[in-house]
Amino acid sequence: MLFVRRRYTIIVASLIIFFLRAGLSFAAVDDGFGRAKKVQGEHFIVYYAPQVELSSLKRHLDISSMDAFLAGKPIEKKDSAEEEFAQMLDILFMRSCDILDMYLYSYQGKIKICRNFAHLKRIYKHLFDKELETLAFYVHELNTIYISLDDFKREIVGHEMAHAVISHYFVVLPSVKVQEVLAGYVEYQLRKN
Repeated sequence: MLFVRRRYTIIVASLIIFFLRAGLSFAAVDDGFGRAKKVQGEHFIVYYAPQVELSSLKRHLDISSMDAFLAGKPIEKKDSAEEEFAQMLDILFMRSCDILDMYLYSYQGKIKICRNFAHLKRIYKHLFDKELETLAFYVHELNTIYISLDDFKREIVGHEMAHAVISHYFVVLPSVKVQEVLAGYVEYQLRKN
């Protein structure tokens, strides 16, 4: 009996060490955002390349007063473009939560906007050693959405936000197919409006 407990303890300790190392390897990822500009909102810290214009990000996001109304978050006049951009992302996040009917009021994550699709593909290859087959992706272990500037649109960002919501809402994560169906539903609803 003592031998079984000892063996069980060794197995559990080995698994803990394995997962800690895996987590640390994700934390040590150099994704090229060392000198990125940063905008902080209520739900997201956004990193983007210095050459990217914030006005073009706001234009691509295209959050309307109807989105704000549906999210239950009125658009307030802000002092800077950074604050306006952060507010738009917060509205989109609340809209995604509302579509899913899964509310995470204290959620805080990251969005990293790559210079182009090639940069996004390099990051994905570095993280997963696979070729990228989507326009954007969410990494639960890093709590980060990666997206290229070319594809920075409300429907795609909302789709990835849905992945973030799903991964933090459920204690046991649904299958990848179920997550994709739910995130696709958010994207569909955002496109419809």
